[in-house]
Amino acid sequence: MSYEAVIGLEVHAQMLTDTKIFCGCPTTFGAEPNTQTCPVCIGMPGVLPVLNREALRFAIMTGLATHCRISPYSRFARKNYFYPDLPKGYQISQYELPLCEDGFIEISIDGQAKRIGITRIHLEEDAGKNIHEGAGNWSLVDLNRAGVPLMEIVSEPDIRSPREAVEYMQKLRTILRYLGVCDGNMEEGSLRCDANVSVRRSGETAFGTRTEIKNINSFRFVEKALEYEIKRQIREIDSGRRILQETRLWNAEKGVTEPMRGKEEAHDYRYFPEPDLVPIVVPKEWIDEIRASLPEFPDAKKERFLSEYRLPVHDANLLVSEKALADWFEEAVNLGGQPKAVANWMMGELMRLLNEDDVPIERCPLAPRYLVEMLALLENGTISGKIAKAVFEDMYRTGKRPDAIIREKGLVQISDVGEIEQAVTDVLSKHPHEVSRFRAGEEKLLGFFVGQVMKMTKGKANPQKVNELLKEKLSSGT
Repeated sequence: MSYEAVIGLEVHAQMLTDTKIFCGCPTTFGAEPNTQTCPVCIGMPGVLPVLNREALRFAIMTGLATHCRISPYSRFARKNYFYPDLPKGYQISQYELPLCEDGFIEISIDGQAKRIGITRIHLEEDAGKNIHEGAGNWSLVDLNRAGVPLMEIVSEPDIRSPREAVEYMQKLRTILRYLGVCDGNMEEGSLRCDANVSVRRSGETAFGTRTEIKNINSFRFVEKALEYEIKRQIREIDSGRRILQETRLWNAEKGVTEPMRGKEEAHDYRYFPEPDLVPIVVPKEWIDEIRASLPEFPDAKKERFLSEYRLPVHDANLLVSEKALADWFEEAVNLGGQPKAVANWMMGELMRLLNEDDVPIERCPLAPRYLVEMLALLENGTISGKIAKAVFEDMYRTGKRPDAIIREKGLVQISDVGEIEQAVTDVLSKHPHEVSRFRAGEEKLLGFFVGQVMKMTKGKANPQKVNELLKEKLSSGT
């Protein structure tokens, strides 16, 4: 029997606000444990929360970017459960009246567009963090993260494969980063994913019993965890056993999901309206103002790059994957760089150097105008392609302009025909055996001769003139 997976994702995105959602404590990652707390976020009796307006604005921005309806009236609720890192014994979240509803994100699978529905986006506070390692027989609690503002973005069960789940997560992360509302850093926990998954026989419409996989912290683990869980559920059904509705954890070392606890239902949390916070009333004028401030999103930017700059689809997809990358590209083009040439150098040399240094494009030490200046020198024959690569890396490492580097290192390309002809003559005289083989039909040896001339001239000879002179001398027999 063939089976179909039914997957829905609950993504928790930590918002890039300076302070927590209901108090003025900072949200800086990596601070000393329990140094970013106050009576509000550690749940002392008698304190009153006050909603962070910036967190609300970020959530509305995200709702608009994902085609959600923004509720003019929403409210917070208390989600009651006990866990050591939850100091109040409840989490302030939203339940029956969320801020954003009925949206979607469009992904592309094998060139085909697919729409993944978004059930809701709501605001909530994060819990603290339990630390089990390095504490001997004890577990420690760090409450710095308690009260950090989160958006929970809940998809419809429209995802049918692990690959679709990863595409959805990556698209969502790109949107959040374009908006500047979340840095999308899964390793630091600012973007976390819980996956609900079930399987059913092909052709069935009813959902199977679902399991939830908690806190998956990388795209690769999302795919691996879902692949494993789908196969596990199929094995269970084929063996005549029933699927338990439970919460499971992904064990990355073993490559398996493991049971954690029975799956809770909404009534287990005993939701009720938060008495210390008034309902949220969002004026239409504010929504319109936020809508007008939204940036150009990846899909629209990609279409513009294809039509305006005539880029290949592959290039456009890569350049719009990060807003800062697209901005760097457009700045270089607006300064006079040819779009395809700029894209090639960015996707090749620039990304190589950034990846080697583990530096994001936002902290790129190379200014776009320097690439444009270097491309002009390459085009007018001042430097060769080989020299250009050396100049580019030097610009990246030192921050110097290309003309300064060329002067300092004497890298100006040799275009004098007499000088190049002398080098060609010397190379041919040193390799008579290879010359004979070339004239006997081994024309692939031309590359060998070009390499020898470039080596003799320390890479400075004009490659086009080198090729022309070599062909002329090899064919003429002189």
